[in-house]
Amino acid sequence: MHPAWYHIDNEAELPSPALLLYRERIEHNLQLMLQIAGGAERLRPHVKTHKLGPIIQMQLEAGITKFKAATIAEAEMCATVKAPDVLLAMPCVGHNAHRLAELVIKYPDTTFSTIADDEETVRFLASAAQQANVTIGVFLELDCGMGRTGIEPGQKAMFIARTVKDTPRLQFRGIHAYDGHIHDADLATRRQRCEEAYAPILDFKKELQGNGVIVKEFVAGGSPTFAIHAEQTDRQCSPGTTVLWDFGYGDKHPDLPFQPAAVLLARVISKPTNNRITVDLGHKAVAAENPHPRVRFMEFDNDVPVVMQSEEHLVLEVEHSDNFLIGQTLHGIPRHVCPTVALHGEAFIISNSRATETWPITARNRKISV
Repeated sequence: MHPAWYHIDNEAELPSPALLLYRERIEHNLQLMLQIAGGAERLRPHVKTHKLGPIIQMQLEAGITKFKAATIAEAEMCATVKAPDVLLAMPCVGHNAHRLAELVIKYPDTTFSTIADDEETVRFLASAAQQANVTIGVFLELDCGMGRTGIEPGQKAMFIARTVKDTPRLQFRGIHAYDGHIHDADLATRRQRCEEAYAPILDFKKELQGNGVIVKEFVAGGSPTFAIHAEQTDRQCSPGTTVLWDFGYGDKHPDLPFQPAAVLLARVISKPTNNRITVDLGHKAVAAENPHPRVRFMEFDNDVPVVMQSEEHLVLEVEHSDNFLIGQTLHGIPRHVCPTVALHGEAFIISNSRATETWPITARNRKISV
């Protein structure tokens, strides 16, 4: 029988729990991203999912030049592998504004920008840029209904955009609007909600340009709405989860045929009763913000009932624990891959059914050097 795709010839050499990344599947997902977007120039992928310089290098080799990050460390990681253009999609206030200015100085080959949705944020950025004698790009952060960051289109948003445009050392780059609240399973519903959410954004974009504020770039959406935004040629698409995928999105969005490329390796460490097994996959190794199942083991036909999970242990209810051996490996796809990756210090890279190298999860830390 042909081995399963997650089979690893030298698995006995790997510790557990471990994060495994399958190179061929990552490459498949990158090609699918390019295909859906219609070209590398349409993509500004989010790096928060993987936090890995080598994956950014793979994207650079595919022709992608623009990236999106959520932390200063992620932005710096992009710059260390010479990403040409990095948008830090998080308001930089307090000391973080000065850290961003330091990045501009330290990595002159990378163009950095960030977002602003408040006049105070603009002041923080302007002060940091002027003190460091650098120019920082700024995208106006518009709220398309999520209510997390952003400002509704209107008079105040117009004032902030004009303020950025007229402030020395700041460069108005365009509009950023994220629709993380739109992830309906039904594609037609998702499409309708997306179109309704962005209608005011598009109207405001025209209004900005009519008032002399040129919107050179429009960055929109995440993974669930990626293909919907890709149909419109006026915007850059920012999927993130698509590069590794998980069963949370996989179950909900079968219209997006990405392959799970991240697997958690665990081992059976105890058989406390005749219908329980314990594996070494606690909530320090898999994201715990969702209800169980937080991981889907491929050795089982269905989701296995979870008895309990603690920091280092996961207890599963099985029919007969005698069917399992102490030390037996299990391979699980996480429900939510982005925070799961951040729990691991390194990833084991699987290529042609062998663990070939390890990649440090560089940007899981809040600080690299700046």
